[in-house]
Amino acid sequence: MKQKTIFFLLLLITASSFAQKNVEDLLQIYNTRSIPYISVEGLRMLQMNDSVVILDAREPQEFNVSHIVSAKNIGFNNFSSEEKQLQRLKKNAPIIVYCSVGIRSEQIGEKLKKAGFTNVKNLYGGIFEWKNKEYPVIDSTGRETENVHTFSKMWSKYLNAGNPVY
Repeated sequence: MKQKTIFFLLLLITASSFAQKNVEDLLQIYNTRSIPYISVEGLRMLQMNDSVVILDAREPQEFNVSHIVSAKNIGFNNFSSEEKQLQRLKKNAPIIVYCSVGIRSEQIGEKLKKAGFTNVKNLYGGIFEWKNKEYPVIDSTGRETENVHTFSKMWSKYLNAGNPVY
């Protein structure tokens, strides 16, 4: 019985580190770290102070399923730093950009940096990591939801909490 318990604990530890390592590996492959990361815990603290601009770099259909409270959808495919909501921001405003896991948001962060924004960070692990830490997300009506758009079944493996939608 003792051996089964130890085996089960080792299996859980291995599975949990494997899931986290996959996100890290994914970000190592696709990102250059040209935009510094901020942890979900770091954003949560900033969000409570209401001193940060949160930009969602996913497409509108993903944003409508769920997003982080107070986030503004700027999209990815048709993103332009000339958008009115961005033109109103001060160039030194603290801006956190996120997407599903942090790949598209780094690219948008680079465009923001090129447009003169000086205080841009990329949310490490994106909305998946946010939800995996059980922080709240809201839908298009402003109601808290467990649903998270995972883009496809393949990407849903990075979401360990909530309900994947694709």
